[in-house]
Amino acid sequence: MIQIKEAISKKEIKDFVCFPFSLYKDNPYWVPPIIKDEMEVFDPSVNPVFKTAQAQFFLAYKDGKIVGRVAAMINHIEVQEQQLKKMRFGWMDFTDDLQVSKALLDKVSEIGKANDLEFMEGPVGFSNLDKVGCLIEGFDHIGTMITWYNHPYYASHFETHGFVKEKEYLENKFPFSNIDPALFNKAQDLIKRRYKLKALNFTKTKDILPYANQMFDLFNESYASLSSFVPITDVQKKFFTKRYLSFINPEFIKFVLDEKDQLVAFSIVMPSFSKALQKAKGKLFPFGIFHLLKARKESKDMIFYLIGVHPKYQNKGLTAILFHECWITFNEKGVENCIRTPELEENTAIQKLWRAFDPKIYKRRRTYKKAL
Repeated sequence: MIQIKEAISKKEIKDFVCFPFSLYKDNPYWVPPIIKDEMEVFDPSVNPVFKTAQAQFFLAYKDGKIVGRVAAMINHIEVQEQQLKKMRFGWMDFTDDLQVSKALLDKVSEIGKANDLEFMEGPVGFSNLDKVGCLIEGFDHIGTMITWYNHPYYASHFETHGFVKEKEYLENKFPFSNIDPALFNKAQDLIKRRYKLKALNFTKTKDILPYANQMFDLFNESYASLSSFVPITDVQKKFFTKRYLSFINPEFIKFVLDEKDQLVAFSIVMPSFSKALQKAKGKLFPFGIFHLLKARKESKDMIFYLIGVHPKYQNKGLTAILFHECWITFNEKGVENCIRTPELEENTAIQKLWRAFDPKIYKRRRTYKKAL
């Protein structure tokens, strides 16, 4: 008998966050979150996403033991303003028991029907800056701090329960040695002169902060045309600034400004914290913080987190400026590998952008959909 219980108290939310620690115990590819940070994501008093979204968190029990979890979310901007009647679900983990996964998904379905929604899709987060997708290929590669890892049986559970593929995401990587700076060095100089642009680099996080709101506005403009994009609200900008920008080595953030000092392109790259997070085991103290700080400074694997170009400047080669600036920093730091975050299979423009570096697809992930 599977019992589904909503996680409401602080202890129950901590149980929700910590369940994967037992499910993936001793798995060399799973990357644990920092427990405190993950709990803040689910705290309406901390995470401003709850001003425009609602969520409930559920735990599945069998014989008194936790055997699964799922977050059921409704993004009101998506439902009311975009008229997309979608029930979201994410942070879903479960033992290899079809009864467990069915009970969790039935609970999500129940909430979706009660709110007159038309379909459910997952695994997804609250917004486009959250983790996304069920891993379907690449189980023998270490995860990242910005992706979910899951056991191979997850996909078959979704399909058994009547879910079908909604979106597919590709993850690519390539060695830094694949990058030939001659491909963009001359081009970036011409593009700067033609459009009166300049690159902006940083050494201190505090120097980036005045541009943070501009960057998130540009993110919204750059990605608005992608399917299922939900814009970041003003109240979320502050939260993401604290959560992400303060964590990233400022030398890996590159901006391009126009002649009026307005931001027209940006790239955010972060060092891989995967091994450091595995060593931290969910805790910053007493030793986790040292592992993370070391990785921030010394990691040789770089993750391209976001690239954004203003629609007015798209297809005008501004990425050559970003790549040029990244190459200089990577070369100085002795970077060895470049890793890309999940990108929509249908986003051919981004695939063309990287083609010259001969990237290899090493992971695939999917979201699954079912009518309500």
